[in-house]
Amino acid sequence: MANETTVKEFLLMTFSDERDLQILHFVIFLSAYFLAVIGNCLIVIDVALNHHLHTPMYFFLVNLSLMDTCVISTTVPKSMAISLTNNTSISFSGCVTQVFFIVMCVSAELAILTVMAYDRYVAICHPLQYRLMMNWDACAQMVAATWIISVLHAVLETGVTFKLSFCGSNIIEQFFCDIPQLQKISCTDTKINEQLILILGLIVDSFMFIFIFVSYGFIFSTVLKIPSVQGRHKAFSTCTPHLAVFSLFIITAVFSYMRPKSLSSPTLDMISAVFYTVLPPILNPMIYSLRNKDIQEGMWKIPLQIKKLLA
Repeated sequence: MANETTVKEFLLMTFSDERDLQILHFVIFLSAYFLAVIGNCLIVIDVALNHHLHTPMYFFLVNLSLMDTCVISTTVPKSMAISLTNNTSISFSGCVTQVFFIVMCVSAELAILTVMAYDRYVAICHPLQYRLMMNWDACAQMVAATWIISVLHAVLETGVTFKLSFCGSNIIEQFFCDIPQLQKISCTDTKINEQLILILGLIVDSFMFIFIFVSYGFIFSTVLKIPSVQGRHKAFSTCTPHLAVFSLFIITAVFSYMRPKSLSSPTLDMISAVFYTVLPPILNPMIYSLRNKDIQEGMWKIPLQIKKLLA
């Protein structure tokens, strides 16, 4: 079959056909969206206004917050609009845009979590060389590489996905345009696409996972050798938020994409996607705010900092 796209728009799934439940879904997603955007924006503002937070760790945290905001802004507003208007259609170009930004932001988030693990490794295992190894040029280059690689990955995944033909059903069994769901409704052979995702996952994702686990292996080994209890507690306190965020990311991702097909169903797929795309952007700012005294103190100073800027 020729690679021609005959479908001009797609239909996304709703969480319910009952009007009361649709309104409930809208309210829940609106609350989740505001929590995520406000929480992540507060972290960005906090780091920007407080000079004592101008360190590599918080520079990476700002980028993580930007990625979280991008992920939830790509999926949730469209889903809220569907619940409010009961219009489930999304244009072909809109679907392409969703896929591109989701792949880009998720890839960038995994990459920045890897960079943050390296930052904590250098800070704890090589504290005397930290300023030399994690200078601002090095940090900027790592973040730039993260974004560039993520954009290239998104271009590749989006390109091969929409090179497929969509000439039959246009119903996507998800509340956003998801690559596995698009492959299901394609009328072309998707073996090459599935193999590409598998190869990229094995090469890139596995490397990042192993790198993070090895880094924390060295970190824990070094921390346990610190003689003072207070020193060990301080070292662990700087690692706990990052480790919690990484664990949340991995658990939701594995649940979404690596569970057995026998456990797959439209309802379960939608719920797992909520855990994957909505939950981390909400919880990440809370984890860093609750576990980091510098962030907490900076939050209280935001009104004073803004007042000074406006004076």
